[in-house]
Amino acid sequence: MKYYEKDQVKAVPVNEAVGKILLHDITRIVPDLFKGPQFKKGHIITEADVEDLLNLGKQHIYVACLNGEIHENDAAVRIAKAACGYGIHLSDPKEGKVGFKALNQGLLKINIEGLEKLNSVPDVIFACLHTGQAVEKGQELAGTRVIPLTIDENRIIEAEEICRQYFPIIDIRPFVKLDVGLVVTGSEVFQGRIKDGFGPVVQKKFEALGSRILRKEIVSDDLTMTVSAIKALIDEGAKMIAVTGGMSVDPDDLTPAAIRTAGGRIVSYGAPVLPGAMFMLAYINDIPVIGLPGCVMYHRASIFDLVVPRLLAGESVTKADIIRMGHGGFCSSCETCKFPSCSFGK
Repeated sequence: MKYYEKDQVKAVPVNEAVGKILLHDITRIVPDLFKGPQFKKGHIITEADVEDLLNLGKQHIYVACLNGEIHENDAAVRIAKAACGYGIHLSDPKEGKVGFKALNQGLLKINIEGLEKLNSVPDVIFACLHTGQAVEKGQELAGTRVIPLTIDENRIIEAEEICRQYFPIIDIRPFVKLDVGLVVTGSEVFQGRIKDGFGPVVQKKFEALGSRILRKEIVSDDLTMTVSAIKALIDEGAKMIAVTGGMSVDPDDLTPAAIRTAGGRIVSYGAPVLPGAMFMLAYINDIPVIGLPGCVMYHRASIFDLVVPRLLAGESVTKADIIRMGHGGFCSSCETCKFPSCSFGK
């Protein structure tokens, strides 16, 4: 931390600031075109700068030193480092703020209790995306800063202690790359009456999350055939099973019964999520088995996108987790889907 020769931060007229060191970034804004620092902290003010500073509306600027306080940039860096867990890149401080970006694809996890404690420290702010969502490499996740230009170091020490207590406040759990066994049910598909439209959608979704389809097997609406397909894919090394279709109460829809018969320990049949109400989650030993309702095929965002990323991040999804999905589990079916930049699943 760099200290200056005076006792405290002092505002001086711009015309008297030539030769002094600027203690904060000064922002230039051009509507719809540019927002960024015209002058950065540490800049030595020259005669040529005076006119620009006045044009930016700066009649006075902060110079001098810090006594028992730290600069906003240094404070933001310390908070960010204390809060940051795995898989995240921290930006250099800019205009007092440090940003967080994802280094890799994965599941964003926020310690909500810790976040609230951190934001209770006077003059400290930490804002982030919702927890539990899939994020992409390079995606912006959060930002932190302090409100004043300088802050009592004791407050930053308090913030750092909270971060240690609840560490990490923010991190990314990388997705495991799994071999997925895919069972497509439906007599009409098995008999060749219609083309399989479900399998390609599910395959694309898994591949987007870094996993691959080990093998796809198409079966009729037959209990024994579906059970045999599930067991065969597990024997071949599948680490997750996805069964598409056959999830309704129609008498020909036998997927839930097939998952049970194959040895599935049912976590939930049904979810308070629309689209996705007829979803099933089960485990055969430690292998997750998901029964996917037809809505997954034609909705860009569905129960698949709320549960599968958590499974790929190594989480054990419980009945209680699924029950909580009702809050935010209603898709607005926007004309142009913006998921995950929307309220669905939040």
